[in-house]
Amino acid sequence: MTRTIPGRTSLVISLLTFLLALSLVSLTVPDIQGQEKKAAEPWSSSETMQPSVLAKMLTDKYVSVPTVIFVGFRSLYSGGHVPDASYHGTASTEQGLAELKAWAASLPHLTEVVIYCGCCPMDKCPNLRPAYTALSGMGFKKVRVLILPTSFAADWADKGYPMQKGM
Repeated sequence: MTRTIPGRTSLVISLLTFLLALSLVSLTVPDIQGQEKKAAEPWSSSETMQPSVLAKMLTDKYVSVPTVIFVGFRSLYSGGHVPDASYHGTASTEQGLAELKAWAASLPHLTEVVIYCGCCPMDKCPNLRPAYTALSGMGFKKVRVLILPTSFAADWADKGYPMQKGM
């Protein structure tokens, strides 16, 4: 006849349950972490433009150059920007976004628009997504994002593409 101690049995069951739960967590956490994906950008790859393409359009004096809008910080715009790019506020602020929308309201919705910032690595930029979302939401059909993965300095200026300084 086996004699059990009720308190000891509960302890063993609790310990086994805890170990089982711990092993399940340790197995699923890496799986979950491996499945983590960055949220998709609001724009598609066809709604982007490489710096070399825009630079070529500007230097070859194409008949139709897109409307280029800088959506970052004023100090960076003053320091150097894409030639003839306009500035209508920092898109990460309510005031800047309102200024951008007010200015854009007078444009035809089929205007080809290229937005860029370049303040920091593109995946961390606080300005591009709000600007793109606002312009698309206003009905603009040809909004493109200039791809500056690192910064305006590294991906435009350091490559010798044309620049303009000041306001």
